[in-house]
Amino acid sequence: MSSQASAAADSQESREYAVARKSDPNVVKGRRSFFKYVDLGVTDASQGHMRVQKTSATAGLSEPTGWHYHKCEGQFVYMLEGWLELEFADGETVHLEEGDSVYIPGFLPHNEIRTSDQFELLEFSVPAEMGTEVCDPPAR
Repeated sequence: MSSQASAAADSQESREYAVARKSDPNVVKGRRSFFKYVDLGVTDASQGHMRVQKTSATAGLSEPTGWHYHKCEGQFVYMLEGWLELEFADGETVHLEEGDSVYIPGFLPHNEIRTSDQFELLEFSVPAEMGTEVCDPPAR
């Protein structure tokens, strides 16, 4: 075992596994009031090293979220159902559908601009606690 893997194993001795049940979702408050967030137990089990949650909507995105970035190492989004469009500072608009994913490095400005009326996605972030900061739209 490499020294890095050994150190990781030693640091995880006090960690626990987590099981999340669809029949008993842990609905939590999230960044956006128009989305529903279900915590999948990873934050507590990893002692805050990572967060995994399911985000869903039943009314779609009524208006763009506005330009913002997250104070974290990175965020990974995997679309389970429906679609989502994100705009990035380089002018690129990314359309994600079921089975698509995107990795967004921490502190990278972006804007969620549209969604299908109904969608579900899995969102992973490292670390678990990530702040969201509003920022100015990019100059073009």
